[in-house]
Amino acid sequence: MLFLFTATATAADRVVVIPLGGTVGTATAADVVKGKTFSSKAAGKGVIGTLKFRDGAKLYTNTIGMEFSLIPAGTFVMGSPDGTGDTDHPPIQARELGRVWIENQHIVTLTKSYYMQTTEVTQGQWKVVMGNNPSEFSSCGNDCPVEKVSWDDAQNFIDALNAREGRSNCHSTPNTCYAMPTEAQWEYAARGGTITAFYNGPITNTDCNDPNLDAIAWYCGNADEKTHPVAQKAANAFGLYDMSGNVYEWCQDRFDLDNQTYPYNSVTDPVGPVSGRRRIMRGGSFYARAWQERSASRSYDPQDSNSSIDGFRLVLHTGQ
Repeated sequence: MLFLFTATATAADRVVVIPLGGTVGTATAADVVKGKTFSSKAAGKGVIGTLKFRDGAKLYTNTIGMEFSLIPAGTFVMGSPDGTGDTDHPPIQARELGRVWIENQHIVTLTKSYYMQTTEVTQGQWKVVMGNNPSEFSSCGNDCPVEKVSWDDAQNFIDALNAREGRSNCHSTPNTCYAMPTEAQWEYAARGGTITAFYNGPITNTDCNDPNLDAIAWYCGNADEKTHPVAQKAANAFGLYDMSGNVYEWCQDRFDLDNQTYPYNSVTDPVGPVSGRRRIMRGGSFYARAWQERSASRSYDPQDSNSSIDGFRLVLHTGQ
């Protein structure tokens, strides 16, 4: 199913997913209306999870309690407006406060729906799968994001989680495995159909005092230089928490230092450059300033680096 998020979407007309049942598990239209929770086998792998409905979202909870929200396929404008009167990516907008030149706007189509983890991977989830806790802020507790993990460390977690749930053929197409989101999947999910700097409105201050950001993120203006339990701030239209702030989130894509901008033409299911050891990071952190927390803001690091601001969240492919 294809949903088109146009650049003129507003809070009133954001797309929500109202499944009619039967596509996953044994849901029926009546189940959706009543908001029932029911069991579902994951892609025939014999893995039992839970599929439920909340606030118009279709959610999947796996065997260790990680919750995922269905993100419908669709088309959106990726990047931030430069204020030059760009008629190719309507509506024409003023330059986004805090914008960086590598955020050139372009049209992206994602042809497959996917499930996005509603929170960052937590310390408790990491401990269940990996048996340790690398976090600098370990005293924050099991509900705080795991951090001080490199891109390579996160891949090891993904491999272990896929093995734990019996998910195989993860590098074939289609697959039904856990993975990191691509940069395009991340921004599409973070925006939730919006075109503003944050999913709840525009940016008004580039430093540590933005009222819109206060409502949705732990950042330099309110975090006291430390992580906080996930899902304490307001979620976006897809039911995703902490897409701004708390910890930076690794993405699958590489970052090309020689060609740092996006392509200027329209692209479908982009996966980023084919080489390089730097990987994209998104979303800002508890230490970052407001301009770094924008939905379009991009960062990168070597894939073997880690710090207390580095974390991640997963996607689960639907196999469509």
